[in-house]
Amino acid sequence: MITTRHLKCLYIVSKQMRLLSTTAYTHINVGVKGEKQNIGYIQLNRPKALNALCDGLMHEVSKAMDEFEADSQIGAIVLTGSEKAFAAGADIKEMVDKSFKDCFTTNFLSHWDRVSRSLKPVIAAVNGYALGGGCELALMCDIVYAGDNAKFGQPEILIGTIPGAGGTQRLAKVIGKSRTMEMVLTGQQITAQDAANWGIVSKVFPTDKVVEEAIKLGERISKNSKIINAICKESVNNAYETTLKQGLATEKRLFHSTFATNDRSEGMKAFTEKRAANFKDE
Repeated sequence: MITTRHLKCLYIVSKQMRLLSTTAYTHINVGVKGEKQNIGYIQLNRPKALNALCDGLMHEVSKAMDEFEADSQIGAIVLTGSEKAFAAGADIKEMVDKSFKDCFTTNFLSHWDRVSRSLKPVIAAVNGYALGGGCELALMCDIVYAGDNAKFGQPEILIGTIPGAGGTQRLAKVIGKSRTMEMVLTGQQITAQDAANWGIVSKVFPTDKVVEEAIKLGERISKNSKIINAICKESVNNAYETTLKQGLATEKRLFHSTFATNDRSEGMKAFTEKRAANFKDE
């Protein structure tokens, strides 16, 4: 016979297993946050290198993303660094001796876009430097919150190369051609407030509050149906890939698709019955 005590023990064990499964990392810290422990948390952790993005770190980020995607309890993911640096760029020491052949035959950086392919909403909490690959990583996220000390930039031109993980493409989609050209051709850094004014950043907070606010945002998002969140993400992202006419047609079909879910039915019934919806992510 299974007693309440047994159920509590099973819950504690399952929770411990869930947390233990996210501890085998060298370059990042991974865990769960929020009152309901439903926010995935990834912290870049190479403090001596200002969280420079090495290949090992990006493989670990991909692994953590896979883990959170597979966890049905996780509704959103927060990605952050330290107060000094979100990520000060890619690790130049890994690149300095590479040849064109090395880059071309291995499709160098091809796996660095895992964050952009997440079905679950990803919130970047950026403090300090977000330069080069760090800026590109923030741009891969769905929402960017920044601390008031944050600095964004694409300084690759200053070391004889160009952005290679989406900087010239995602920036142009977000801030337009002229501002993108200015950033990538000068390597200049912009402040958190400029980044907010230009549309890179959603909101700016005091440095010591930005992670907390990102987690709160993740909790708000997690109250929605996870499947509807994913559909909504797909529709917004599609806007960057197509014409307005094509995007509107796709949006309409994605809207129609929500009527195949139980959560759409529950949400509308709850509204008409003036009660909170009980989404089951199906």
